[in-house]
Amino acid sequence: PDIIGLQEADDHIRDILKNNITDYILIGSGRECNYCGETAPIGYKKDRFDLIKFEQLWLSDTPDIPGSRYEGDQSECPRVMIAALLKMKGNTSPFWVINTHLDHLGEGARLLGSLQIMRFIQEKKQPVILIGDFNAEPNSIEIKTITENESCPLLDCTAGLGATFHNYSNTPFWKIDYIFTSFNCDISKSIVYPDEPIDGVYLSDHRPVGAIIEVK
Repeated sequence: PDIIGLQEADDHIRDILKNNITDYILIGSGRECNYCGETAPIGYKKDRFDLIKFEQLWLSDTPDIPGSRYEGDQSECPRVMIAALLKMKGNTSPFWVINTHLDHLGEGARLLGSLQIMRFIQEKKQPVILIGDFNAEPNSIEIKTITENESCPLLDCTAGLGATFHNYSNTPFWKIDYIFTSFNCDISKSIVYPDEPIDGVYLSDHRPVGAIIEVK
């Protein structure tokens, strides 16, 4: 893929990827207060894109403070949004790619995170691709905040795909991973990739999703 959104990438995983997938630039630091730990980095092909700007914000009332989080029902895990303003080499205009991982426990925290991300998108006023593990199903308020937003509703490129979370089994049962965009996308070409175990070991507890998005 031209652009990849990764999930739950710890420090050693990011180091392995940077050393071995050398045709990509990988951006995003850990979510803890010391910039270490798990995160949701973005990878983009360095021969196809130029990075114009990069922002990492914590999903909280104090987004510039590393390790900060929402109070209330959020888990102990800080949550981040990684945002890259990319420009395809050539004549296209810049666009944002945002990767995130919303909280796995708190519905309120997920909703606040979705609202914060949509405010960011509205303030930037540029095209966007939003990807991630949202820990919320399609009919949830957290997702409708994105797809039914009055100011800038985003297309769910993964609409119609099956469940993505399988919890290390052969039977996925929740759809919680998404690709949203303000660009054109033929959702009939989107795909959820199988995760067949090798010697009983799965790649992840989720199935990856992909989409073909027309960047102009």
